[in-house]
Amino acid sequence: MQQILDTVTSFDGALVLAPDASSGAPELAWGDYFFYYAPDGRVPANGQPYATIVTKNYPGDTGSDLDGDDRWRVNVHVGRAAFERLTSHGGGTDPAEPDVVLPHPVYGRQGWIAVVNPGERTSAQVLKLLRDAHERARARALRKLG
Repeated sequence: MQQILDTVTSFDGALVLAPDASSGAPELAWGDYFFYYAPDGRVPANGQPYATIVTKNYPGDTGSDLDGDDRWRVNVHVGRAAFERLTSHGGGTDPAEPDVVLPHPVYGRQGWIAVVNPGERTSAQVLKLLRDAHERARARALRKLG
C-alpha cells in the first residue's frame, strides 16, 4: 500500500485524503484513502476521486473480505473501454482473490476496477492505471478551466 501512496503523492497536483477522527469525515471512511487531482489542495467541487484504497468492508460491499488481517483493496476508475479490456480476459471472478484485476464489486458498471492486495502480478499495472486515471482527472480539470 505504501508504494501506491508514495507514487500517487508524487503525481503533479495530486491530493490524497486520509480521513480520520479529526477530519470530520464519517467514521466509516477513517483509514481509507481518496485520490484527486487538486493542484490547489482542495477537494474539487462536485468531484469524485479517481481512485481509492479501502481497508475494510462497507455496507453492501463485503465480497472482497476486507475485514481480515492485512487486507485492503485499491479501486481505480479506468473508463469503460479500459474496463472491458482489463476484465474481459476471463481471469478470476472471486472478489476476495488477491493480486487479480477484477471489476469493482459495486461500481464495475461505471468503469471501475478493483485489486485486493496488489502483488507481483498486478502492482506495476495498478501503478500505471493510477497514473492514467490521474492524467484523465487532470485533463478534465484543465478543460473546465478553458
